[in-house]
Amino acid sequence: MNKELKKVAIQGYEGSFHQIAAYNYLGDDITIVPCATFREVARQVESGESDYGVMAIENSIAGSILSNLAILQNNNLQVIGEHYLHIRQNLMVLPDVELEDIEEVHSHPMALLQCADYLDQHKWKLVETEDTALSARRIAERGIRNAAAIAGDLAAEIFGLKIIAPDIHSIKNNYTRFQIIHKTNLSIDENANKASLYFKTNHTHGSLMKVLREMEDSTINMTKLQSSPIPSEPWHYMFHVDMEFDTLYDYNRVVERMKRMTEELHVYGVYKSGLHNTEQL
Repeated sequence: MNKELKKVAIQGYEGSFHQIAAYNYLGDDITIVPCATFREVARQVESGESDYGVMAIENSIAGSILSNLAILQNNNLQVIGEHYLHIRQNLMVLPDVELEDIEEVHSHPMALLQCADYLDQHKWKLVETEDTALSARRIAERGIRNAAAIAGDLAAEIFGLKIIAPDIHSIKNNYTRFQIIHKTNLSIDENANKASLYFKTNHTHGSLMKVLREMEDSTINMTKLQSSPIPSEPWHYMFHVDMEFDTLYDYNRVVERMKRMTEELHVYGVYKSGLHNTEQL
């Protein structure tokens, strides 16, 4: 009897970078559930319709995705891991198409921008679409011979396209950090060495520094500090923090001290940090 595969919700279409990240972290033995929005990804996980979700949270070039940080304020979601994916953009066409046959290039606006140096060498018409992988799918399904798509290599593999020019992105060390989310019913991994949380302080002078100072005399290494506005309180901000630590004891001790200095503090993930070694390039 075949076992039921775990369902993993991703934002985007089959063959997207989210699917690559899901496979890299959870393995190929899963069922991908494409979602139109990140909020739908969160809803799928919260409702139990999907076992896990994969959400892009930060890009090494574009920075944090603030709307996704806001989603993680949901108390019913838990970050259980992260994955750093090297974003490689490829030019792909139908199997019997050559460079001289290309008249148009279809892709998401960000992907077109990331490949501007390469595209500027040609006189192709650039066509903006809503998704890189969807661009590849349309060319394959419609048999469009005069067009190419820019997407990840998984899209070429799934839709039977030929990568005619690999790695055409201008900035070669472009990474996206994805977080793996689950419902809040998992125990903390004893090997965890990273946490993600947000906190809110009062509006008095030095209140933020008092909270951050609690990490000074500890083994805690703050790897990210990101402010985001609180919609219901104009000119007030929530602060998102990623921190790495040597032991769970050190982490718990510092968080308890931070709680005494804040109006609100919520931990939405304690997990093992992902690898992001740029020497792999």
